[in-house]
Amino acid sequence: MTYAEQLTLGLYIFIIIPVMVIVVMEKRQPTKTVAWLLVLTFLPVIGLIFYFFFGQNIRKERYIARHSLDKLIRKSMKEGAGQTSLVLPERNRMLIRLFANQDLSLPSNDNSVVTYSSASQLFDDMLRCIQQAKLYVHLCSYIIEDDALGQRFAEALSSKAKEGVEVRLLYDSVGSLHASRPFFRQMQEAGVEVSSFMSVHFPFLTRRINYRNHRKLCIVDGEVGFIGGMNIAQRYIDGTGEQPWHDLHLKMSGGAVTAMQHVFEEDWYFATKNLLNSKKYYPQVHPQSADACLAQVVTSSPSTQWHNIMQGYVRILLDAHDYVFMQTPYFLPTEPILFAMHTAALSGVDVRLMLPLRGDSKIVEWASRSYLSEVVKAGVKVYLYEAGFLHSKMLVSDDAVCSCGSANVDFRSFENNFECNVFLYGENMAEQMKKIFLADQKNARLITLADLRRHRQPFVDRFIQSLSRVLAPLL
Repeated sequence: MTYAEQLTLGLYIFIIIPVMVIVVMEKRQPTKTVAWLLVLTFLPVIGLIFYFFFGQNIRKERYIARHSLDKLIRKSMKEGAGQTSLVLPERNRMLIRLFANQDLSLPSNDNSVVTYSSASQLFDDMLRCIQQAKLYVHLCSYIIEDDALGQRFAEALSSKAKEGVEVRLLYDSVGSLHASRPFFRQMQEAGVEVSSFMSVHFPFLTRRINYRNHRKLCIVDGEVGFIGGMNIAQRYIDGTGEQPWHDLHLKMSGGAVTAMQHVFEEDWYFATKNLLNSKKYYPQVHPQSADACLAQVVTSSPSTQWHNIMQGYVRILLDAHDYVFMQTPYFLPTEPILFAMHTAALSGVDVRLMLPLRGDSKIVEWASRSYLSEVVKAGVKVYLYEAGFLHSKMLVSDDAVCSCGSANVDFRSFENNFECNVFLYGENMAEQMKKIFLADQKNARLITLADLRRHRQPFVDRFIQSLSRVLAPLL
C-alpha cells in the first residue's frame, strides 16, 4: 500500500468513526441505526455520501423548527375554533383526544364529504370550484406536472388571479422537479403567488432533499377543501404505460376546511416567511347537512415531537374489534405499525392490506414484498391489486372511523415527510370507505401462506428482497 493510499484510508477512518458515533448517539429506532451502520460499513464513501444527503437528523436544529409557526398558529386555532355543542363518539373518544393532545387537531362535527376514485371527475370538479372562487384559492401539491392537466390548472389559476382573486400555489421542489421554470413563470406573471417548498436547486448537493412536502390540499374561499392522494399530473387520468392509476380523494365542506387552511398557512409561512393571518381566510362555518360527519385534519412532519398519523394508525389497529382495511401503494411498515397489525390479526380482527401488484419503484417493491410472509403468518389478509397501480392511502375500521390523505404506510411518510390526513368518524363515512375497499378487492388477488410456500422464490430474489428490507428505514 502506497503512502497516498495509507493517508486516504486513515483520513476516511478519521471521518467515518465520528459519523458512526453520531448515528448511535442520535437515539433513532434500533432498526434505522443498524441500517445506517451497515451502509456506512459496507459501502465505503458511497455510504458516507448517502448519509450526508438522507441520514442526518437535522430536522429541528436547522431547516424546520427554526422557521415553523406550528405551535403559535395551532394555539390560536385551539382558542378560537372550539365547538361547545361538540359530542364525541364514545367508541373513538381516546383516538380523538390523542390527535387533539399531540397535534392540536380539533374535531369538527359539521362536515359533508364527497369521495372520488375517478381522477378525471376529481380534477373537473376541482377546476370548477377554482373557477367559481371569489376570494382566494390556496393549492398545495407534492407534484404538479407541466403536462396537459398541469396546463389546465395553470390557466385556471392565472385566470382567477387576473380577476383579482388571491391565488397561491405551493409545490414541492423535488416532487415537481420536472416542471419547467416557464411553466411557473407564466402563472407568476398572471398574478399567482408561486412558491416551492424547501427548494432544491441541486438535488444531489443538498441535505434538504430528505424532507419533502407530500401534502395534497386545495382550499377555495374557506368553504370547500380537497384532500387525498392525487397529485396534479396527467398520468392520474391516463395511467402509466399499461397501468391505469387508481387513487382516492375527498372534497369537504365544513369545519375541516378551516383546519386545512391552517395547514396551508403553516406551510406557506415555512416556505415564504409570509403569514396569512386575515380573517377572510376563515369564514363562519355553518352545518352542511343533517348527516354531516365528525372530522379531524391531522398532520405529520419532522418538526413535530410525535409521529401523529402513525400513532393514530396504531391506536385504530389496537382498538379494533371487528376489522381494519388498509390500502397503500408502499408498504414499508415501522415496528409499531407492524406490531399493531400482528396484534390485531392474532386477536381475531379481520385485518386486510391491499397493495399494488406492480409498484412504480423496484427497490421499494422488493422491500415491501419481504414483509408479506410475516404479516400473512400473523393472519393479515394481503390483496394485490391487479387492475392498475393502486396509489390510494386509505384506512377504515369497524364501521366507525376511516382515514384518507397523503400518508403511505412507510418510514418516509411517518417520519420524514410533511403529510396530511383527514380522520372521519361515524357509520356513514366508514361504510362508504368500506364499500370502496370491497369494490377494489374484486380486482385484487388474495395472497395466502400456501401461495407463498408453493411459489417460493429463488434464493437470489429472496436475498435481494431481504437486503432491500434492511434499507427500508432509509427509503
